[in-house]
Amino acid sequence: MRVAVWLRRGLRGALLAALLLAGGLGWWAWRFRASLQRTHRLGRYLRNPAAYAAWRVPARARCGSAPFLTPTEGYIGYLWGDAFRPGHRHTGLDIFAGTPVGQTPVYAAYPGRLYRLATWKASVILRHDDPLHPGRVIWTYYTHMADAAGRSLVAGAFPPGTQGEPVAAGTLLGYQGNFSGTPGVPVGVHLHFSIVRSAPDGAFLDERRLANTLDPSPYLGFALRADRVPAHVPPTCPRPWALPFMTRGVVGGP
Repeated sequence: MRVAVWLRRGLRGALLAALLLAGGLGWWAWRFRASLQRTHRLGRYLRNPAAYAAWRVPARARCGSAPFLTPTEGYIGYLWGDAFRPGHRHTGLDIFAGTPVGQTPVYAAYPGRLYRLATWKASVILRHDDPLHPGRVIWTYYTHMADAAGRSLVAGAFPPGTQGEPVAAGTLLGYQGNFSGTPGVPVGVHLHFSIVRSAPDGAFLDERRLANTLDPSPYLGFALRADRVPAHVPPTCPRPWALPFMTRGVVGGP
């Protein structure tokens, strides 16, 4: 008798847990449905980039009076704040050229000083005086600039260990690659670009946390925040829909 009671209680508990899990996944899918839709659109683009040339942003272009240049050419497939799985938020922009590894250049978005840690195969980071908040230090981070095996595509002028090299806006930094950090596990050819906050001493914070990064919209001059950009419209400049999103407190964090 007691065994039957325990079994019934166990089944009820398992059913309740399953319902809670399903509800949580359902809420996540609804909350971040635009991110899922962007994944579908990115697949369309990558299957035939030439058919969707209008979705692309040019490299080294300025949108209106924005301070930053676009750092590379391609389709901005994922935005700041997108989510690919529960508990994850995208900390920057993923820009896909739709070309093979090592063909599409990556450029500095704004004048600054370049740093490359000794262990970085695919990444560089630039320190800037914030053009929108004088007196504040920010950083721009550029990564995936290596092939699937980890062979670097960073420009030869910036070897590992580079510390504080001055660069002008539009300086060649490297080429789009597909290195994930794990050799042999490619992520698709693109540039991941993010704007990173600094610690009180001016050092860059951990780019992998959304709270340590900034919405790139006001720096690039068009809407690039995931929760404020329609998933069915490619983020490019100029677009009539961009202006309302730019006026709703997008500067800073979430």
